[in-house]
Amino acid sequence: MILVTGAAGFCGSRIVSLLGKEGIATRGLVRNPEKAKGRLPEQGVEVVTGDTTQPETLEAAVEGVETIIHTAFITAERKQGPGVNYYDTNALGTANLVEAARKAGVRRIVVLSGLGTKSDKPGTYMHGRYLAQQAVKQSGMAWSILGPSIQFGKGSAFFNGLADLIRTMPVIVPMVGDGKTRFQPIWVDDVAACIVKMANKPEAYDGRTIEVGGPEYFTYAQILDMLMETLHKKRIKVPGPLPFVRLGAAMMEAVMPKPPITRAATGLFTFENTTDLDAVAKYFGFQPMSLWAYLQEHGIEKA
Repeated sequence: MILVTGAAGFCGSRIVSLLGKEGIATRGLVRNPEKAKGRLPEQGVEVVTGDTTQPETLEAAVEGVETIIHTAFITAERKQGPGVNYYDTNALGTANLVEAARKAGVRRIVVLSGLGTKSDKPGTYMHGRYLAQQAVKQSGMAWSILGPSIQFGKGSAFFNGLADLIRTMPVIVPMVGDGKTRFQPIWVDDVAACIVKMANKPEAYDGRTIEVGGPEYFTYAQILDMLMETLHKKRIKVPGPLPFVRLGAAMMEAVMPKPPITRAATGLFTFENTTDLDAVAKYFGFQPMSLWAYLQEHGIEKA
């Protein structure tokens, strides 16, 4: 039995679907079963209600589970209720899950993290992600971690946020910094395929942190250009100092249900969000989807 946390989420729902297609017994942990309807297969998955920030809800979820695929992380501190912040959800929530898993005799945990994870200022998204990884590495269980670059695909908060910004700004589009930071966008379905391989082949992936990205590097400015071309919009790109952009993101998170940019996203502009171009092929044996090819076929899809 495999338990997928964040089973109704952007990548979690794809992972559940792939596991179902492979005939693997799967349990999906969701916070809100009603909202999860339509995001998960109607058959082939056992849906359980729980929240990693509430340890008492995890005992039933981990019972009889051999492997956990952990994707229940947040990338924006929106007004969703108590405990919904980077530390409580991403760091403490992971520690709660690890403790419940150890008590239940779970053997392995596979974590969906992010490329370039490192220790950072306490309370930040990056530091919460770092603490989550440390909790898993120190759990005593077998573990593996996948760190993708920014993910695209239907429902992508990062790309949908940028598209909304382009649509709503009449003349200019503010950039984060000078627009030269490089990214290696990877299709969410390809990320899900990598995670499932890590869960299915412990002998190849246990004890490893693997960073992956798509087949091309793009600067932030180039990504904006591609989105504008896809949306048939012309806007002037204007550089914005990172501290001011971070302040604006914090204000938007406080008042908007789906802010076009979050503090978590601004943290990705402090380093080159890239790895080897052949990482997916080298570690997982297939060629990932190109962002530009995806945009030409699907455009900017909304969830």
